[in-house]
Amino acid sequence: MTQLWDFSGGIHPPEHKDFSTTRPVRRAGIPERLVLPLQQHTGDPAETIVGVGERVLKGQKIAAVKTGMGVAVHAPTSGVIESIVEHPVPHPSGMADWCMTLRPDGEDQWCSRKPVPDYRALDRDQVLGIIRDAGISGMGGAGFPTSIKLRPPRDRKINILILNGAECEPYITADDMTMREKADEVVAGLKVMAWILRPERCVIGIEDNKPDAIAAMRKATEGTQTEIAVIPTKYPSGGEKQLVQILTGMEVPSGGIPADIGVICQNIGTAVAVAQAVLDGTPLISRVVTITGEAVREPGNFEALIGTPIKYLLEQAGVQQDRLSRLVLGGPMMGYTLTTDAVPVIKTTNCVIAAAASELPAPLPEQPCIRCGQCAEACPMELLPQQLFWYAKATEFDKAEHLNLFDCIECGACSYVCPSSIPLVQYYRFAKGEIRMQRAEQRKADRARERFEARQARLEREREEKERRRKERAKAAADAQARKKAEAEQAAAEGAVADGRSAKAALVEQALARKKAKAEASQPPPAAEPQSTH
Repeated sequence: MTQLWDFSGGIHPPEHKDFSTTRPVRRAGIPERLVLPLQQHTGDPAETIVGVGERVLKGQKIAAVKTGMGVAVHAPTSGVIESIVEHPVPHPSGMADWCMTLRPDGEDQWCSRKPVPDYRALDRDQVLGIIRDAGISGMGGAGFPTSIKLRPPRDRKINILILNGAECEPYITADDMTMREKADEVVAGLKVMAWILRPERCVIGIEDNKPDAIAAMRKATEGTQTEIAVIPTKYPSGGEKQLVQILTGMEVPSGGIPADIGVICQNIGTAVAVAQAVLDGTPLISRVVTITGEAVREPGNFEALIGTPIKYLLEQAGVQQDRLSRLVLGGPMMGYTLTTDAVPVIKTTNCVIAAAASELPAPLPEQPCIRCGQCAEACPMELLPQQLFWYAKATEFDKAEHLNLFDCIECGACSYVCPSSIPLVQYYRFAKGEIRMQRAEQRKADRARERFEARQARLEREREEKERRRKERAKAAADAQARKKAEAEQAAAEGAVADGRSAKAALVEQALARKKAKAEASQPPPAAEPQSTH
């Protein structure tokens, strides 16, 4: 039997899971329109690789991540790309983002697929490439790209691979029903990931309030070395760091990740997606979503295509608009209220609660903190929620960060137990957002400064180079002038010597001429000849 440990804090909110576990998982079908956000994951948004008006096939890649960290987007069914526009997306801000709208043609025609049943014959990087190209991201949390998570740094040996089947959040039963109905696929995906990572242990952690899922997983793992660890029901035991502590006794260091201590956690839905991608050649185009709450007549879990509008799923579950008070995406602890039911299902969508007014009433007005300390007792990360609240409220973000604000997993346990109805998590999210914004501005300013300094250095180099060339030209001109002067002086000197020789030669010639003339003058005249007498 697997040894278990405990973590500090935690709470026991009403579970309300029986609402959606009385029916098997149903296929939601194909809606009239599918809205596919280009960013459904942590990292960079995907870039479209098909155009408006183009017909695509089921499973065809329609957006890819060419650089940076991200995952691809695939067509959930065959049809025509109708538009690429900004559309409301699942996000606490309620803002819109770029989405591709697909109009199904009803044929549900597949593209060609390449299943790899004997994946062990491939290189690990090839299998990771299949997972990356299938567009798989974590399906239970922030949506971190799975292929990157399965490629830890070379200096971090992974000793334990944990499959997170705790699903501790109230109302949500998507993983529970997946384990019940797709236990073999869950184990197949776990085997693929274990083959990639080569851990010493593989553990599936499941809360003890899921007996049917536990039985199904035990049957599926018979004859294997995979451990089924049944853990006590306590929120938030499904938090990654808490589950690691429960199953290993080790704590993830502040600011670190489980890989720092040789552990990797994956989600149940992610394991199924990996199995389908590798063994069947099917990319991530659908997922199980819990539709629950008192405002729907037939709550349950639906196998929904990525991009299916929430409104369509609510209609499938028999929503009662007269009873509907608000829509919550995710669970009541970590989820957020939707401003519209037009938002689509994305890869991280696991639950929608259609709550009646009495079920999830509006929070009471915030009251002054009475310093009771219940928030600190409930915090599973052993933080100081009260101090973090004061610093966040006073915008003293550096002090909040000094108290490990970013170790907060935003589980909502502190807000749940607060007798003053202070929305503590909202303050922490605000502080984190401001710090991230300040860091982004600082990085932007640093890059601008670096560019300015680089430009100044370049201009200085150009000025120095120009001055050097000017000096070289001036020196060359001076050298040329000096050479010309020397040549002129030499020519003048040579001319003077020649002139002196010419003058002497002329004097000699003149002297010779005079001497000759004098000699001729000193000779007697010749005698006259006698005249003839006859």
